[in-house]
Amino acid sequence: MISAKQEIRISKFLSLVLRHQPEIIGIDLDQNGWTDVNILIKQSNDYGVNFDFEVLKQIVATNSKKRFAFTDGFDKIRASQGHSIDIELGYSNQEPPEVLYHGTGETSVESILLTGLEKRNRQHVHLSIDMETAIKVGQRHGKPQIFKVLSQQMFKDKFEFFISDNGVWLTDNVPPKYLKLNL
Repeated sequence: MISAKQEIRISKFLSLVLRHQPEIIGIDLDQNGWTDVNILIKQSNDYGVNFDFEVLKQIVATNSKKRFAFTDGFDKIRASQGHSIDIELGYSNQEPPEVLYHGTGETSVESILLTGLEKRNRQHVHLSIDMETAIKVGQRHGKPQIFKVLSQQMFKDKFEFFISDNGVWLTDNVPPKYLKLNL
């Protein structure tokens, strides 16, 4: 068993190497973001971030945001979304609910009202099904501000939506006309 502090450290490290910089530890991600579990463990331990398969299973199972997923055979692992590297997650276009939510810090509101939500260095814009999740996301960026996204209207206007393994809604961008600041 590991401490909560160790679990957070390992989880953040996994996010780094499975979403952004696999080369740090010399692992390869396939076109869908999967990597071999045994190689990940070995390379992570060689790098100084020590864990075994049981700890990895614990982190995947207990991560509140369900950031990681195993294949059915537990031989491969990937991040569920949030990549800044080019991979194809294999999600298919899904019809979203009437509205979704996006949380941000208050310093970003003016820019978002002008340009909309942009994926920037990520593969997709991340949207939440509920306001509570969006508030938690927004709090990471300062005083939270919540945008209501008119997702059903976007879908009718031919925008694509995907839902990740952990329930995060993804799209390429959200133009300003589909955003309502939740005051």
